[in-house]
Amino acid sequence: MTGALGAWLPYRPAGAGPRLYCLPHAGGSASAFRPWRDGLAEVAVSPLQPPGRETRSGEPPHASLDELCAELADRLIAEAAGPYAVFGHSLGALVGFELVRAVLARGGPPPVHLFVSGCGAPGTLAPDAEGITDEEVLALMRGLGGTPEAFLADPRVARMLLPRVRADLTVRNSFRHRPAPPLDVPMTAFAADADPRVSVEDVAAWREETVGRFRLHTYEGGHFAVLDQQERTLSHVREALLPHLATTTAP
Repeated sequence: MTGALGAWLPYRPAGAGPRLYCLPHAGGSASAFRPWRDGLAEVAVSPLQPPGRETRSGEPPHASLDELCAELADRLIAEAAGPYAVFGHSLGALVGFELVRAVLARGGPPPVHLFVSGCGAPGTLAPDAEGITDEEVLALMRGLGGTPEAFLADPRVARMLLPRVRADLTVRNSFRHRPAPPLDVPMTAFAADADPRVSVEDVAAWREETVGRFRLHTYEGGHFAVLDQQERTLSHVREALLPHLATTTAP
């Protein structure tokens, strides 16, 4: 893949309209959003691939959230070719928010919309426990769902999954909330009523992070309800981006 984002973009955007950069959950990868490319044809869906997984499995993962967002912000600004939006799920939501702040701090263009899913607002977050065992990491993954039990029960597959989950937990635990003026960016938040990781109230607290229009959508289900109920989620994304669809051409 050519362009400033390079390996961050393992799939060429297939749709017309604004770019939608998608950031995965802890241990996740760009392929989590690959089906969106067909389900959201009027948007240039662009899943982002962090180092250390799938197409970038040979690269060392980032050690901190600030380091990750600094690199990605520089590349995104260099790549900028029109309107864009950001969608992040779980850890990806926190990365997406800090990414937007990093882009704006560098004088880059703001996104037309920020979507945050399955993650409490920055002021509600506390670090995860340090030094947890492999068994505890696997138990956490089982509790959240999203990973087939056959993968978690297979020692060979588990050995491949654990390093990238641990790397993402390190990134997550490097986060320190730095209060700042709210963004002037429209924001949509997604919560699930049976998410063991985050409450609906903590997701709703994202409304304090923007002076732009804010909407909260609450799903029935667990931590991955937003990804599992793809058709509904894409409908909400399409509705939020509707003002930018008719006037944007393919990148």
